Amino acid sequence: MRRVVITGMGIVSPIGIGKEQVLRSMEESRIAADKIHSFDASNLPVRIAAEIKDFDPESFIDKKLCRRTDRFVHFALAATKEALDQAKINVSDFSERTAVLIASGMGGFITLDTENGKFISSGPSKVSPFLIPMLLINMASGIVAIEYGIKGPNLAPVSACAASGHAVAIGTMLVRHGYADVAIVGGAEATIAPLPITGFANMKALSNRNEEPQKASRPFDVDRDGFVMGEGGAVLVIEAEEIARQRGAQILAEIKGFGMNDDAHHMSAPDPEGAGAEKAMKMALQDARVDPDQIDYVSCHATSTPAGDLAEAKAIERLLGKRAYVNSSKALMGHLLGAAAAAELVIAILQMQNDFIHAMPNLDNLDPQININAVGKTPVRTRINNFVKNSFGFGGHNVSLVVGRYQG
Repeated sequence: MRRVVITGMGIVSPIGIGKEQVLRSMEESRIAADKIHSFDASNLPVRIAAEIKDFDPESFIDKKLCRRTDRFVHFALAATKEALDQAKINVSDFSERTAVLIASGMGGFITLDTENGKFISSGPSKVSPFLIPMLLINMASGIVAIEYGIKGPNLAPVSACAASGHAVAIGTMLVRHGYADVAIVGGAEATIAPLPITGFANMKALSNRNEEPQKASRPFDVDRDGFVMGEGGAVLVIEAEEIARQRGAQILAEIKGFGMNDDAHHMSAPDPEGAGAEKAMKMALQDARVDPDQIDYVSCHATSTPAGDLAEAKAIERLLGKRAYVNSSKALMGHLLGAAAAAELVIAILQMQNDFIHAMPNLDNLDPQININAVGKTPVRTRINNFVKNSFGFGGHNVSLVVGRYQG
């Protein structure tokens, strides 16, 4: 069974476009949440989000392709370019041995919302002939393959907010067992639009701190009241260790193990005791052959919802106690839904490379029911050798990854 390593990373997020901007934002504890600027949200129950500003898709993508693809595909293509540039790999050399797995929870929802508005206001003749391909969730994976001439396995895992975690895990499986030598894995999401904002707000999933957007995302805090919608994309290049070494690639980290399961409990609420989350982490540790006391850090799913944060914290407390540092990058950039796992994995690796763990500026008062080593308002300087990345999704989907420093 082959070892699987990471050689390239790309990210487009509310706290920065590209790894350098993201790293600076993490070090400065910048919070991206703000009032919505991309459309008039004045009549919506929630009027805040973590939007990506100053993103010009034509800096990364042909103008014609831009018009025929949704915003989530633009994020995927931009992140893929950065990841491939860092990996310094010509994927055409591995065309039929390269897999692409770019996930999304909701796909081209902005296109769907916009075109449905045209249909209602102006009739069917005004609906774009590109509506269907623009909204399909698999289109990010498909367009990346077309743009780079990649002819290996291609799919788009769909498991709500666990989707890009599944993309990384399944891509690792394909490379580990020889179905591919290289895999481009990640996720993309763009759902800051009236209909999805309203839908999440009406199910009480979003924070309603409309007058205090900077204080809205507060994982593990006793006063948390829901998540802040984010958007973005992140992509990682993973390879079989021997392929990376043969071509002289710089190895950034190693994916040591993964665990996947389901709560089988409720369509949107987690198992309140976090049993499924704990089992997924145990499976990942066993797969990685890493003991719990070798985990230095947990990059949590923690979205800032009352039930979700508590369930995950219970699972971490039972399995890891208080030894490992814990944080959630949603404290800074909001919740990227199907792209969250991949974006947070990139962030976790950046922290491992730079020997620090970013702050959670809104952790004013740790929930008294939560007994974990949560990083508060000040970043922590520490060495990370191995970490766990958790991702959970509506439907009870759980994914845990164990990632560590590469040792040849």
